[in-house]
Amino acid sequence: MILNQDNEYAALLDACVLVPMCLCDTLLRLAEDPAMYRPLWSSEILREVGDALESKIQLSPEQRTRRIDQMTAAFPEASIQAPACLAESLSGIPDHDDRHVLAAAISGHAHVIVTNNVKDFPPEYLAQFDILCHSADDFLIHQFHLNPYLVLEKLNAQAVNIRRRRKDVLVILKLVAPKFVALAESFL
Repeated sequence: MILNQDNEYAALLDACVLVPMCLCDTLLRLAEDPAMYRPLWSSEILREVGDALESKIQLSPEQRTRRIDQMTAAFPEASIQAPACLAESLSGIPDHDDRHVLAAAISGHAHVIVTNNVKDFPPEYLAQFDILCHSADDFLIHQFHLNPYLVLEKLNAQAVNIRRRRKDVLVILKLVAPKFVALAESFL
C-alpha cells in the first residue's frame, strides 16, 4: 500500500474506535491512498486495543497480534510516543486513564481525537492545544462531506474485500455510526 504523505490532517484514533473490526477497517481505508487524513496512535492505545480484542471480542493472542501487526505494518508512520510526564500534566482530562490519549495527540500534532468517549475530552480544555474531539460517527460524517464519492468508493472496496455488498457494510456500521450511515444512504 502506498500512503499519501502529503495529507497534513492528522487524527489520533482512540482504542474504542479501533476495536470494532468494521469501524476500524473503514477508518483505516480512509487513510489509505488517496488518504483523507493521517492516522495516529500510541503503543499504549494499541495495547488497549489488543486487551479489548482478547477480553471483549474473545480473539486469541495470535489473532490479537496479527491484527495489531497488520495495522502497524500498513501505517508505520502512525505510531507516536508521548512522554509520560506530558500525560501526567494533563489534569484537565477528568479520567486519568485517558490522559495518555491527549498526550499522544499533542505529541503527534493531531488535529482531532476520534473517540466514542467524547465526554472524557472537554472541548474547552482541548481548545488550548488546537485539538478537536469527534465521535467516530461525526468524524466519518466530516470525511463524507469532504469527498462523498471517495468515501463511497472506499466503502465499496471494503465490501469487496469481505465478499459483501456496500449495503452489508453499512448495516454493520450502523451499530457504531448511525448518523454517518443515514447520510451515506441518503446520498445513494
